[in-house]
Amino acid sequence: MPLIPPSFATTPATAFERLLAIMNDLRANCPWDMKQTMESLRHLTIEETYELSDAILEGDMQEIKKEIGDIMLHLVFYAKIGSESGDFNITDVLNGICDKLIHRHPHIYSDVEVSSEEDVKRNWEQLKLKEGNKSVLEGVPASLPALVKASRIQEKARGVGFDWEEKTQVWDKVEEEMREFRDEFNAAGTETIDKEKAEGEFGDLLFSLINYARFIDINPENALEKTNKKFIKRFQYLESKAKENGKQLRDMTLAEMDQFWNEAKKI
Repeated sequence: MPLIPPSFATTPATAFERLLAIMNDLRANCPWDMKQTMESLRHLTIEETYELSDAILEGDMQEIKKEIGDIMLHLVFYAKIGSESGDFNITDVLNGICDKLIHRHPHIYSDVEVSSEEDVKRNWEQLKLKEGNKSVLEGVPASLPALVKASRIQEKARGVGFDWEEKTQVWDKVEEEMREFRDEFNAAGTETIDKEKAEGEFGDLLFSLINYARFIDINPENALEKTNKKFIKRFQYLESKAKENGKQLRDMTLAEMDQFWNEAKKI
């Protein structure tokens, strides 16, 4: 039976060593842990990341702490698998990120001077190009959700100076895209709409709105998710009130539903 590491670790280093020791035990003795591969863990890691995201939006610090631990376990798990194949180990991983941070922050660890956050971002992207990246957009994962991807693409482009000068210009672009999307439906009857073209115009509109959100320092992903949560809360209130009155939503009039919806907005 493996010796369980003590639970009274008092420093980050000893706590991390404890996690590594437990990971070694699980990989050697637990049937489930022994079976896992990087591919089998991938979707679970994505799920854990979204759970952390939910906890952050809820402002639940205890849940945030728990989810950080879950993700930390996954990172250690990947490093353990990497060490078994001889490709890398946890020391390589940690030294790699330390070296990258030092290299990417010459204004801290060298003699480069910066005057703003924008200078830091610009230097970061330029250094990545010098490291071999052919495009500043290479750092945007292909599998990102479209909303997050659009935001990251715009941030990356801004990092090398490709951006609007004033937010009013961005809003003008939003209104232009809105007109083009609207005109696509006004130009013909609903049965003759070119769906592919309309979809393209709608995509352009969303992209421009995300761009404007960036200019006014709003994270579009967070904003939309908060609206999702707000809608869910109000809709579930509506469902509960309907049940209290012995009704199904499909049997209620819009006026009846609006009454409960307005009540939910006050909660």
